[in-house]
Amino acid sequence: MLFLKKPEKPKTATVQPGVIKFNKKTCPPVIMDDYQSILQKYLPENSPDLIFEWIKQYKIHLRITRTRRSKLGDYRQAHNGSPHRISINNNLNKYAFLITLVHEIAHLVVFEKYGSRAKPHGKEWKLAFRNLMNPFIIERVFPDELSAIIYQYLQNAAASSNTNLLLARALKKYDEDEISGIHIEELDENRVFKLSNGKVFRKLEKRRKRFKCVNIETGKYYLFDPLARVIPLENELA
Repeated sequence: MLFLKKPEKPKTATVQPGVIKFNKKTCPPVIMDDYQSILQKYLPENSPDLIFEWIKQYKIHLRITRTRRSKLGDYRQAHNGSPHRISINNNLNKYAFLITLVHEIAHLVVFEKYGSRAKPHGKEWKLAFRNLMNPFIIERVFPDELSAIIYQYLQNAAASSNTNLLLARALKKYDEDEISGIHIEELDENRVFKLSNGKVFRKLEKRRKRFKCVNIETGKYYLFDPLARVIPLENELA
């Protein structure tokens, strides 16, 4: 199943053979052909057919969600009769969306083969992810420059494509609606900045690969990805 952000008002419909049943509170039923056309909006050319086959093969409940700053996507294993569940952020560009979706499908493949015996991003997952990505590399789904970076990344893939700064920067070039501002890694320590939602923070020290920041209003601490885009403010404003 596939859920879209802010769908049109649900319609009443009878579930028929060949129809994917959606949550009535979220979206009306659509025909299989429509399912593929929806995927084409989020995936690069020459990739939806294989993705669609995997969704059917593994009976994946796929949900396209609002933006989540803490993750790009996630996977929840099938249990007690419920299907495998994968969710992907709706703001990713087509190449980032594909990589994230295949990343999560690799978790599914590993779970079906090894159960809970394999580590979340261990050698079994790295191999499954690399094997699942190979068809898209061979079919040249990605631009040549990006493909070369992805190939190197797959030799020792990390838990998130954002943790590989070379790949993350390369993917950012294909964002269509990047917000104004600068990457937080370019901001001096102790500077004040705001996000596109208006929330104001102060940048603190770097913690391993991410930056610790404090919300000026609430005093709560958060970790920001180095490539998060922020809008610098004058310190006296906070």
